[in-house]
Amino acid sequence: MNETLIRPTHPPIVEEQPTRPVRRVGLLDRIALHVGIALIKWGRRPLPLESRERRANRVEQQLARLARERQAERSMRLLTPAR
Repeated sequence: MNETLIRPTHPPIVEEQPTRPVRRVGLLDRIALHVGIALIKWGRRPLPLESRERRANRVEQQLARLARERQAERSMRLLTPAR
């Protein structure tokens, strides 16, 4: 029999991985996490909706302002002498 076909039995090769120290979460890390989550929650807060009455008043004010501007423009054109 050929000796190259026979595999010698060796103990299994176990590679030792370097052990890393476990890093504990410090007080500063916890505070930063809580502040970050609070900022995200604050940024996603729902904004109060504008009431129908307030929206209607705003539209009426805009229309009145446009009417005043048109009237002022018309008055200015009528008072300006023709060239």
